[in-house]
Amino acid sequence: MRKARGGNTMNNELKEKILKIIEKNNKLTDEEVAVMLGVETEEVAIAVKELEADKIICGYHTLINWDKTGDDEVSAIIELRVNPQRGSGFDRIAEKVYQFPEVETVFLMSGGFDFMVQLKKAPMKEIALFVAKRLSVIDEVQSTTTHFVLKRYKDHGTLFVDEDEDKRMVLTP
Repeated sequence: MRKARGGNTMNNELKEKILKIIEKNNKLTDEEVAVMLGVETEEVAIAVKELEADKIICGYHTLINWDKTGDDEVSAIIELRVNPQRGSGFDRIAEKVYQFPEVETVFLMSGGFDFMVQLKKAPMKEIALFVAKRLSVIDEVQSTTTHFVLKRYKDHGTLFVDEDEDKRMVLTP
């Protein structure tokens, strides 16, 4: 972890431990985290505020299993192959892409494609139109490949399968 403003090694070790705990469960209170780490509640509260100010903690999100709701929208992952620009590389292209409100995530990747773009859930037709009319027309974009998420089994370390489901095959004589 980069050294936080005014932080010392002991403070950084505490921050690392706090990050590992709240990454798994951000609903824990400062008091609960303090008990887990054997420190004062105020130390945890100050550390979390510093982590937020330093943009190490960038937000708090809820992971939802949309398959268990009546939601009919789909998620899409789009791979982009692009021509990087002299002087700005991939950054300017990434900025064009992440400025779209439909875009939830953008990663620069190694391999056959340059970017992985995840869109907000939407009807399949809207996703197709977004790719055709907004993403693929960006000058630097050479090609796109769209993948629709059919089922999530695990996301952010959380299993989306029912563990009590009987997976034995039924045999009949």
